[in-house]
Amino acid sequence: MTTWSKDELRKIAAADDLRISPFREDGITYGTPTWIWSVAVGDALYVRAYSGQKSSWYQAALRQKAGRITAAGMTKEVTFEPVDGPINDLIDDAYRAKYPRSKFLSPMIGARARSATVKVMPCATGARTSKQKARSKRNGD
Repeated sequence: MTTWSKDELRKIAAADDLRISPFREDGITYGTPTWIWSVAVGDALYVRAYSGQKSSWYQAALRQKAGRITAAGMTKEVTFEPVDGPINDLIDDAYRAKYPRSKFLSPMIGARARSATVKVMPCATGARTSKQKARSKRNGD
């Protein structure tokens, strides 16, 4: 697993324009980009599903474990990992610091969204899913 460069993480954390696109069921096609809030804690990027675990992008992220994000003028291939435990308190604090006056803050640090927290990590350069590689091979790419 790769980590974010300090510069990338700083830019993404400062931006308010993150779009998340987990793969669709075929493991090749990206889902419709969904605008979500993101925060950085330590050397990692975290997102939450406002609608909780029933959110379609959240369910796709858990099933496919990969996709891409677009933020701060960058598009990155990423992996998704569900998060639970004490790190959620630090993620709550990061949301409070980044979005202090938003009417959406309370729901984003509430139980529903908190239960749908995802760690977003960059893929190694050139990394592709096994389904992408298989399709490429079939197509002669």
